[in-house]
Amino acid sequence: MKSTYRRIRQELGAGDSLLFRYRSHPPEGAFGICGFWAVEYLALGGGTLQDAYDLFDHLLKYGNDLGLFAEEIDPGTGNALGNFPQAFTHIGLISAALTLEEKERGESHPAVRTGANVKSAGREVTS
Repeated sequence: MKSTYRRIRQELGAGDSLLFRYRSHPPEGAFGICGFWAVEYLALGGGTLQDAYDLFDHLLKYGNDLGLFAEEIDPGTGNALGNFPQAFTHIGLISAALTLEEKERGESHPAVRTGANVKSAGREVTS
C-alpha cells in the first residue's frame, strides 16, 4: 500500500494535500473526497497519526466559511469547483474524522475489527 500511495501522490497529486481522481486534459479540479481518503490511509498505518492530522487540518482550509465543501477544488487557487455543497466530500470528511478519533483512542477501524461486540439499533452484535 505504501508504494501504491506514493505512486498515487506522484501521478495524481495536486499540490501538497489535494489529489485528482484521474488525469484529464484539460485538467479538472482536485476531487475533494480523495484527499480525505488519504487522511484515512495515513491514520490506518500508511503514515503516522500526526501525518494524518496534518493533512486533515490542511484539507479543512478548503471549506467555506460555513465548513461546506465542493466536489472539486482548484489546486492553484483553492476555489470551489463543481457541485456545491457535495455530499461525497462531506462523507469523506466525516469518515476521516471518525477514523482519526478511533486511532487517537486506540480503537480499531470498523472495517478491520474482528470479534468485536458492536451495538446496532439497540442490540449487541458480535462480528
